[in-house]
Amino acid sequence: MSTDAVTPASMTAGVHVVGPLDQIPIGEGRAFGVVGEQIAVFRLRDGSIRAVSAVCPHRGGPIADGQIDQRVVVCPLHQNAFELDTGCSVTGAAPLRSYHVSTDADANIILRTM
Repeated sequence: MSTDAVTPASMTAGVHVVGPLDQIPIGEGRAFGVVGEQIAVFRLRDGSIRAVSAVCPHRGGPIADGQIDQRVVVCPLHQNAFELDTGCSVTGAAPLRSYHVSTDADANIILRTM
């Protein structure tokens, strides 16, 4: 699992710049440490991005390392599946938190935690 810390200089009132989008290959995810939370950001095959909690509520699996499609991520440890848009489990596990994520004009990933 890849983790990168976001420094206080890069955040303003719940808005966090976590780095360039091109650090996440298409069809993969990366985990970022943002204000004490681990957040998984996924770059889907259609180019869109999604963000959810990076730790599976079942047994702490690394969500960013999970398999994704356009709709769900599957935890690599025990195959719990979560909707990328909402964080809701489709396999009966507790939900993940979802985050609003976008890119700015310079193709940096922008996360909102509030």
